[in-house]
Amino acid sequence: MLLYLLCDGAVTVPPGLMRRYSMKLTYPICCGVDVHKTFLVATVITSSYEAPKYKQKRFSIHYNQLLLFRQWLIDNNCRDICMESTGKYWIPVWNVLEDSFHVVIANPKWVSAVKGNKDDKKDSKWIGDLFRMGLVPSSYIPEKDIRILREFTRYRSKLVSMRSSEKNRFQNAFTVCNLTLDAVVSDMFGKSATDIENYLLSTDTFDTDRCISLLRGSLKKKSSDVIEAVSGFNMTAEQKERVRIIQGHFADIDRRIAQIDGVIANLTVGYEGAIALLCTVPGIDRRLAITIISEIGTDMSQFGSSKRLCRWAGLTPGRNESAGKKKSVKISRAGVYLKPALVEAAHAAVKSTEKQPYFRNKYERIMKRRGKKRAIIAVARMMLTAIFAMFKTGEVFNPCDLQKFDMPEELKKKQTVSQAKDAIKLLVSLGLISEGSISLDSLAS
Repeated sequence: MLLYLLCDGAVTVPPGLMRRYSMKLTYPICCGVDVHKTFLVATVITSSYEAPKYKQKRFSIHYNQLLLFRQWLIDNNCRDICMESTGKYWIPVWNVLEDSFHVVIANPKWVSAVKGNKDDKKDSKWIGDLFRMGLVPSSYIPEKDIRILREFTRYRSKLVSMRSSEKNRFQNAFTVCNLTLDAVVSDMFGKSATDIENYLLSTDTFDTDRCISLLRGSLKKKSSDVIEAVSGFNMTAEQKERVRIIQGHFADIDRRIAQIDGVIANLTVGYEGAIALLCTVPGIDRRLAITIISEIGTDMSQFGSSKRLCRWAGLTPGRNESAGKKKSVKISRAGVYLKPALVEAAHAAVKSTEKQPYFRNKYERIMKRRGKKRAIIAVARMMLTAIFAMFKTGEVFNPCDLQKFDMPEELKKKQTVSQAKDAIKLLVSLGLISEGSISLDSLAS
């Protein structure tokens, strides 16, 4: 109730009462902005601990109007702005203000007004009221070059997903025409399988000898199975044309991905040191390193701590407790692009051989207690925590407990003997055993 009265400006609260309820006026002059596709509504709030004063104005989203909005803020001596992250509509406003103002982009769930009693002006006023009391956490917005790199890495991720969809569509087109080649070959897009598919699309008659001649490598041993899988093939001319369209789209996506890779290579010239640093982490290759940098940047001061970074990435267990009962601790849906990249790296790391067993041992230990899915998320969080420390210190991947998992056998034996000697000295000093009563020859051999 006190918060509502403070934000509404209905009462004048003495400074002592403000301190008693831990309500601190953070921004005496600030602006709340409700952004839409074609216009924005701004509310400048001027306040001390007395009733706030409001000035509201509506601006178009066109560039000239945004310049007028910028000048209006300057005229009102307002340098602190908060606006809701509505789709992509906030970005043009951000582009105009970011150089000269302190702009906070707020997640809608932190600034949404109560339904049934809201409009654009009330929303703008509510955002400003929450912001001036310091109740709106800021979203992470990286610098412009990282934002541009992020646009390309996310677009590449979408194209890869589209390519996977086209692969499934291509394979299903043959399945519905009684071609069961996918039950014989391991890859429907391998050289032998592709040659057979192109041959079937180019002819109306089926020649067994011609089909066998297209087989390569170990697939020649399965020639009888291949012929049996292809023998029932029956595809009309219209269905063949659809498959050719899918093939063309698939090839075009490959070309676009290669084109994007070239642009990404140019954009990451200045980040080669950070990429090389991330590649020291088991499971992370160059592509995943670029994706991680495009999502979190290289300046970890934006997050403050590794715990906050992991929570921002959606790798921290949730907290949903009421009446002493924990309802759910599942992770959030945050980190739409970062989380899959880290999980992919975690899967690669836990499959490593004896050369890099660190994450594999961690995974197996957690998996026995919590299951495979939680164990993979735990490994992904360990990776992100390590990345935070690496970017902050500039050191390569070298966790403090790495020696436990990657220690040579001779060093392990020496360490065991040393620990045993220390234990014997302690027991002798306590008078529990006599000196020389225990031999360490079996451990040293």
